Amino acid sequence: MIKVFKYLTPKEWLMSGISLVFVVLQVWLDLLMPEYMEEITKILIKSEGSAMGEIWQNGGFMLLCAFGSLAAAIAAGYFAAKVGSSFSQRLRSLLFNKVESFSMEEINRFSTSSLITRSTNDITQVQILVIMALQLVVKAPITAVWAVTKIAGKGFEWSMVTGGAVLILMILVTILMIFVMPKFKRMQFLTDDITRVTRENLTGLRVVRAYNAEGYQGEKFEAANENLTGTQLYTNRAMAIMMPFMTVIMGGLPLAIYWIGAYLIDAAGVMDKMVIFSNMVVFSSYAMQVIMSFMMLVMIFIMFPRASVSAKRINEVLDTEPCIIDGAVREGLPGQEGEVEFRNVSFRYPDAAEAVLENISFKANKGETVAFIGSTGSGKSTLINLVPRFFDATGGEVLVDGVNVKEYHIETLMDKIGYVPQKAVLFKGTVNSNVGYGAVGADCFAEDCFAEEEVKWAVNIAQGSDFVEEMENQYDAPIAQGGANISGGQKQRLAIARAVCRKPEIYIFDDSFSALDYKTDSTLRKALKNSTPDITRLIVAQRIGTIMDADQIIVLDEGKIVGCGTHKALLRDCAVYKEIAMSQFGEEELIS
Repeated sequence: MIKVFKYLTPKEWLMSGISLVFVVLQVWLDLLMPEYMEEITKILIKSEGSAMGEIWQNGGFMLLCAFGSLAAAIAAGYFAAKVGSSFSQRLRSLLFNKVESFSMEEINRFSTSSLITRSTNDITQVQILVIMALQLVVKAPITAVWAVTKIAGKGFEWSMVTGGAVLILMILVTILMIFVMPKFKRMQFLTDDITRVTRENLTGLRVVRAYNAEGYQGEKFEAANENLTGTQLYTNRAMAIMMPFMTVIMGGLPLAIYWIGAYLIDAAGVMDKMVIFSNMVVFSSYAMQVIMSFMMLVMIFIMFPRASVSAKRINEVLDTEPCIIDGAVREGLPGQEGEVEFRNVSFRYPDAAEAVLENISFKANKGETVAFIGSTGSGKSTLINLVPRFFDATGGEVLVDGVNVKEYHIETLMDKIGYVPQKAVLFKGTVNSNVGYGAVGADCFAEDCFAEEEVKWAVNIAQGSDFVEEMENQYDAPIAQGGANISGGQKQRLAIARAVCRKPEIYIFDDSFSALDYKTDSTLRKALKNSTPDITRLIVAQRIGTIMDADQIIVLDEGKIVGCGTHKALLRDCAVYKEIAMSQFGEEELIS
């Protein structure tokens, strides 16, 4: 838990110190009031009504102390809230930036749902604890110790009763923590689970409805919901046991003090009766302060286990070192711009028994189109994902512009690449903001950070002008999250336009033409070749028609290259390629 506080800034430590000063002031004023009460009690005992002035004076001081304590509490709460809010804001930013630096290996290790929970629920738990701790963790022990010093020597019997009450509370809290702490740890994992089920259901809503699986998904959600609810009920019921005990102790302690006091007064002389009565009133007030202090500590004990688990989960993410290490090279070798080369590259996923790719070697020169084809699971997407370093090769070298990709500064490497994933990803915004997202050199991705002419040019190459210009507001037309308000083919064309707008050295198309009809596919590829002839194109495809005109076609089978050459050469020399081609075209069509 303490480890997470290293992310506090000096300003926040200063505000924390100021908050603690106000907490101490509040405690001092609270403990000053019983002294004035003692004075009033002595005056009432000794006088017969002639000292009303002194009573009003002491009462006025008590009132000032009460208002001063209120003001100090407000000030302490203000600074505590400032510290908690700014601290949680920084933790969210740190987590977001850390996750941004993760490769797919780290993302898969934590899971998306868990990372979402850690960035929201876990940070909220830590924020609440920080705010409460600044006010209660310091206040409670100070109040308890200070109150004990005030009542020391005022009555052995009363001290024993107060000590007994405190001991009962401590035993109760210890027992509860033993039983509840494991449940708090489990609660955060169950929160991950319910986030995962909810997210899975929302993203797959069309499939769920298409298969009439609402009932099945509902049962999955109910199971996750019941597990979380059951754990929460267990912890809440366990903590609820505290309240009756606290009520009994808070009500029973003054009663016990006055009961003992009655016996002491009855057995004492006339003068001693007055002293005992005065001490009893003051002792009762201070004893309640001690009990209140332990109530505050109990509140912290209730929140601390869950916040502690949350802090540990946050630290797990922040302390994770990405396996993709940033290099220092800022530019490639002169004269080799746009070149991509694989030298005996192999790749194995973490903990996998077999390699996905083995001894892959080829070279794509500037302006060439190199295509990859093979059966499902042959390693096509994995291969091209090694170029932008979504994963790092476990053997051999991947070179871009003559430099090993591991040596590049990540930002420099990404600036050279226009990447279009297999599943088009669009963001909530407009056509302009989504396509302009790929503009290189922009300091931000707001719509005024790029020229609209570039967007129109890129959309035109991607064969998207027709449908965009038919939309209301055209290039300022809104795009829903994930592109939910446009078709799959339209999403794919905008994703391709985004890569074109980037004006990179290398295009990477991971089966990006599969959502397009043959005519649009052919027209788009011709427009790419004519408008950006010097840009190298790496294309993963399932359709032979998409790659027939490629300068080089690489055929993969079980992670190995089994054929390399042009379409005609492979039809003649590669049985795997011919089998794929024959499954899509007739023999006469292939020959022609």
